[in-house]
Amino acid sequence: METRYLFPFVFLVCALLLASALYLQDTRGLMPCALCVAQRIAYWLLGLWALAAFLHRPRGMGSRIYSGVLVAGAAAGLSVALRQLWLIHHPGFLCGISPEDRLINALPLARWWPGMFVASGSCSAVRWTFLSLSMPDWSAVWFALIAAVAAAAFRSHPRRRAMGK
Repeated sequence: METRYLFPFVFLVCALLLASALYLQDTRGLMPCALCVAQRIAYWLLGLWALAAFLHRPRGMGSRIYSGVLVAGAAAGLSVALRQLWLIHHPGFLCGISPEDRLINALPLARWWPGMFVASGSCSAVRWTFLSLSMPDWSAVWFALIAAVAAAAFRSHPRRRAMGK
């Protein structure tokens, strides 16, 4: 996997997904829940990390480090998306004003850009689908895709062999 394509790909995907979330929020009134905001933060961090990697143009071990962080970040985002999907499919566990809501809304990001980072929706409500997949379904797909592509890039760079072997 060529990392010169990976890093701008991840940056563009994250930017487009965040723009789509804002578009749906503004045009359809889809207010984000705490888990949605956590996924938005994950996409922001993944996108910024990928942009830094693209601008840095690392080789060898540097590329492995950037790819490894992308894998870890995408896996963290995927776990949040899967948690939200679990809440959707188990309606007995409602997600209302919770410690997550209070934590997310107390972050400086919520004051810096409230339209992007304030949690005010319900985690278990599905009010939008595309190709029969909900927003957290799509988020899980994209996090998994980013993790898989970054893992392939991580594995494609050979490790240095120990001296004498």
